[in-house]
Amino acid sequence: MTDSPSPETPRKAAPEDRAATGPFDESEANPVRPYIDLGGIKILPREGLNLRLEVEEQTKRIVAVGLDYAGSTLQVQPFAAPRTAGLWDETRDQIRQQIRQQGGRVEEREGPLGPELLAEVPVIAGPDGTAGKRLARFVGVDGPRWFLRGVIGGAATSDVEAAAAVEDLFRSIVVVRGGSPMPPRDLIPLRMPATPGTA
Repeated sequence: MTDSPSPETPRKAAPEDRAATGPFDESEANPVRPYIDLGGIKILPREGLNLRLEVEEQTKRIVAVGLDYAGSTLQVQPFAAPRTAGLWDETRDQIRQQIRQQGGRVEEREGPLGPELLAEVPVIAGPDGTAGKRLARFVGVDGPRWFLRGVIGGAATSDVEAAAAVEDLFRSIVVVRGGSPMPPRDLIPLRMPATPGTA
């Protein structure tokens, strides 16, 4: 195997109307909307939306944003990406391998956001250690110099209305890539939102 660059640059996987309907680049977002600023992403607040920050214990670094909405969960992570190439095709392959290694089942399908994975992931369900299975949808969109990955759980894996609500939530996210150089696949830094009136 040679180290020569592949003649085929990994394509960007994104809905054709992404720039108009999201997920948005910071340069495309409506500046007057009251976003919750989490650093690498901005979330548009809406009725019934609960937000959790997922923190890595050792480093205390925020590694993902969890959103509870419409009886579903959506975990999102923004990553730096090359200007011209996409990351979602390669990332899907990695997720597929991981799930199969864990003994889960996974199928690829074309969803409203483009190619996605529907997976049955084995989980330890009960306190007695009984194993169960959890359905999850893995979605991803390649934007300009960023890649936004989402994992959808709960009602939106099977219920059409809940799915539409969560897809709309995912599309409303604004990714703030920033100007500083970052290696592709690095997590764009996330931070606590500034809350008015708290110390």
